[in-house]
Amino acid sequence: MAQRMEIELTSKLDEERWTWRAAGAKLPKGVLATTVLPPSAKPGDILRAEYERGIDGIDIISTGATKEREVPDATARIELAPRAIKGPEISVTYAPKGGGRKGPRREGERGGERSGERGPRRESRPGGESRAPKREGAPTGGRSSSGQGRPEGKPRGREARPELPVSTVYRNALLATLGPEQLPIAEQLIRGGIPSVRQAIAEQEASVKASGAAPVAKDAILTIADQLLPQTRLASWKDRAAPVQAAAGDAKLRDLRAVVTAARTVTMDDEARAMLKGLKEHLDTKVKAMESKWIERITGALDAGRLVDALGVVSQPPDQGTRCPAELAVRLADEAGRAMTAEALPADWLAILTAVAASPVRRNVTPAGIPDDGSVRSAAMNAAGMVPSLAKLLGLRIPPPPPRKAAVRQAVLPQ
Repeated sequence: MAQRMEIELTSKLDEERWTWRAAGAKLPKGVLATTVLPPSAKPGDILRAEYERGIDGIDIISTGATKEREVPDATARIELAPRAIKGPEISVTYAPKGGGRKGPRREGERGGERSGERGPRRESRPGGESRAPKREGAPTGGRSSSGQGRPEGKPRGREARPELPVSTVYRNALLATLGPEQLPIAEQLIRGGIPSVRQAIAEQEASVKASGAAPVAKDAILTIADQLLPQTRLASWKDRAAPVQAAAGDAKLRDLRAVVTAARTVTMDDEARAMLKGLKEHLDTKVKAMESKWIERITGALDAGRLVDALGVVSQPPDQGTRCPAELAVRLADEAGRAMTAEALPADWLAILTAVAASPVRRNVTPAGIPDDGSVRSAAMNAAGMVPSLAKLLGLRIPPPPPRKAAVRQAVLPQ
C-alpha cells in the first residue's frame, strides 16, 4: 500500500536519476527516476511523494506539487543572553574513610557493637590465641565471592564485538588536492551534502545582511558544490568501506549490507569497484553460511519429529531475501498436513495450526481433518484465509490468493 511523505531533492546524478532524502532529515534517502519528477525540478525542492517499501529500500512511485521552501528569517531569531558563571558547575564531595559501610553486618561484628568495643570481636582459638577477622578487601588468594575469578573491569555476559574504526584517509586525501575556494565547500559536502551547503549559504547571507557587506555569490558556490559532490561522495564511501573490508569475515552483516547498498548512489572509480567486489563476496559468503545453518536447523527439527519447531524456524529466515528450498517446503507442508488429523488432540492440532499460519508454506498445507471440538473449529474458521485448504474441510468458499504487489524498482547505478 502506497504511503506519503515529503522528500527533498539533493542532487541530479544524470539525465535519468536524482538523489533524494526525507525533508528536514538525513534518513531515509535514495535514488529516484527523473520520469516521476515535474519538469521544473531542481536541487533543494521539497516534493510530496508517494512511496512503497520493498526489499531493496524505499521506492518512489509518484511526486506531487512542489512545496516552496521556507527561508529562515534572521531577525526573528531569539538570542539567549549568556549567564555569568560564578563558581564551578559540578561539586564533588568525597565520602569519609571507614565507618560508613552499609548493609547487613557480619556475625562477628554484632557482639562488639553491643559491648561498646570499637573494633570487631576477636574470635578466640584453643590455647588462648586470638584471630582477628580479615580486613574487607584484603587478598585471600582464591576467587572472590562477587567476581567468581573474573578479571576486574571485564563486563559480565557475552563479550561485545568491537566497533569498526573510523577512517578519514580518502577524505583527507581529497581535501589536500582542492584549492582554497573549493575547500570550505567540500567540507560542507562531506558534513551533510548539498543541504549543508545551502544552510551555510543561508547563514552567511543573514550575516551579510546584518553587516551590510557584499552579497554572497550563491550560484557560483552551488555550481562548485555540484562539481565536487561526486568526489566527496566517493571519498566518504571509501572511508566507510575500508574498515569493513579490513575486517573481512569478522565484519557484521548489517555493516556489509549498508556499505554495499550505499554504493548505488556513488560514481565508482577502479579502486572503488574493486572494493565493492570484495565486499559483495564477503556479504554473499556470510549470507550463504547463515542460510545453510538455517536449513540445517529446519531439517534437523523435521528429522527429530519436532514439526512445530521446524515451522517456527522456517518463519524466521536469516535474511529478507532468503527463501526456503522447494523440496524442503514441500516436505514441511506434507508433514504438517499429515499431522493435522481429526484424531489428533485439540491442543496439538491448534499448536500446529498456529505454527502453520505464521509460516511461508501455509497456502500449501492440506490438513487431513479437523477434530470434533468447538474451539478447534472456531480457530480453523478464523485461519481459513491463511490456510485455504481449511475452507474446503469446513464447507466454505476457498478465498482467493492475495493480490500481487506491483512496485516500481529503483534504478541501480552502473558499476
